Amino acid sequence: MKIFSAAQIREADAFTIAHEPISSAQLMERAAGKCATWLEEHYAPHYPVYIFCGKGNNGGDGLVMARLLLDHGYKVSTGILQYGAQASADHQLKLEALQQQYPASLYAIGDVSDIPTLPPDAIIIDAIFGTGMSRPIEGWLAGVVHHINGQRGKHTIVAIDMPSGLRADESSVQQTVIQAHHTLSFECYKLAFLLPENAAYTGEVHILPIGLHPDYITHTPTRYLLADPGIIQTIYQPRNPFAHKGTYGHALLIAGSYGKMGAAVLSARACLRAGVGLLTCYVPQCGYNIMQLSEPCAMCVTDEDPHYSLHFHRSINPATYKAIGIGPGLDTQPGTAKALEHLLDSYQQPMVIDADALNLLSVYPYLLYKIPAGSILTPHPKEFERLFGATPNEVARLELLSQQAIKLQVYILLKGRYSAIACPDGAVYFNNTGNPGMATGGSGDVLTGILTGLLAQDYSPKAAAILGAWLHGFAGDLAAAHLSQEAMTAADIIQWLGKAFLEGI
Repeated sequence: MKIFSAAQIREADAFTIAHEPISSAQLMERAAGKCATWLEEHYAPHYPVYIFCGKGNNGGDGLVMARLLLDHGYKVSTGILQYGAQASADHQLKLEALQQQYPASLYAIGDVSDIPTLPPDAIIIDAIFGTGMSRPIEGWLAGVVHHINGQRGKHTIVAIDMPSGLRADESSVQQTVIQAHHTLSFECYKLAFLLPENAAYTGEVHILPIGLHPDYITHTPTRYLLADPGIIQTIYQPRNPFAHKGTYGHALLIAGSYGKMGAAVLSARACLRAGVGLLTCYVPQCGYNIMQLSEPCAMCVTDEDPHYSLHFHRSINPATYKAIGIGPGLDTQPGTAKALEHLLDSYQQPMVIDADALNLLSVYPYLLYKIPAGSILTPHPKEFERLFGATPNEVARLELLSQQAIKLQVYILLKGRYSAIACPDGAVYFNNTGNPGMATGGSGDVLTGILTGLLAQDYSPKAAAILGAWLHGFAGDLAAAHLSQEAMTAADIIQWLGKAFLEGI
């Protein structure tokens, strides 16, 4: 699914109006109708509805919702905010229609004191400002937003298209923004919905299709995309019935250290469950028995050191392996950094770099420029900050993420609720599978194993990153559905990986 900017969404509306053809007022009816239907499906008519409308087309959506809900027996009060801007033509048209049918439902809001006291079970609809908002909410309008937010603990707040004050493509940090429980938006995700800093504003996002013209959606390029099931199905490679273990590659995992062998075991198991043909694990001597007993399907090579992996540059022939993953539980010994540098100098194929290997890169940043092109880096936000520096907000961080992927010609998978995969060509894919139950030790080690396994099977680095993140999250969703988010562990993600292949692709 493409993620369009606010400007592109306006272009899509205009294209649809011109080519369907349909009038802008009719398109407004269609969008508001979808919102009204959603509300009817979730809240019975005994819930009183209070709609707050601005003077633009977002307010027009609210006016249409009011009329449709009143038609269906809901008790609706609609407040029109009386700020200086002239109402849009479609807003005025919908206001006149509501005045003709239900004049008693309307009232004017010129100050916070004009807002009535709401009954305990009221639903608040925010239709004040949409994607056209170009400046911060200030003055008495900010007071209205603060008043609505003050009702959040007692009432359900539903935002139409965007929570008022939230910028679609820019940071809204330190801005006055509606804090919605639900956001009903149209046709596709907006960038703002995918950034953690906006979670308190958007609540649960619901994307409602309104029939924007498919030609615009198909032919308009966009930098940001959501890895939906359609994309995943085009990436997935079904197995060849005449395949053998050599068909699916020999992977090497360099992982584990004294006290951190669990990370190596989790990564190895995930790599095998992801379908790799052969797996060799390189571990310190203290990890030999642990690995052999915990994962007998993997081969094991040990370092000369009892506690750390310090000599893998001397002990292995990198060319033997189709893919290499390095980092889980590795530790950050100086000797390990030296061995990593030798590996980066000698291995020319894409590899997966995670955890302590990333921490070593942040300590020795010149190593970043030795990483093979097409490699996959998987930092969490703090690791990313140590590697590339802090940013004032998450929009800036996303831009830095993309810049570094282009500069280094690598794929950077920034882990989070909507993990962002920045590509060397400038594209950024967001992953929407996964849940808070995956915020547990070892979850990242599992992802490293999955990515390494896919890379060994001849998936391109881009395909491995997108598919791997999606499978990792979907397996986590399946585990949480059966075990609860609270009770699941990283090992449960591996256990449900097979089901993720069966049900998700």
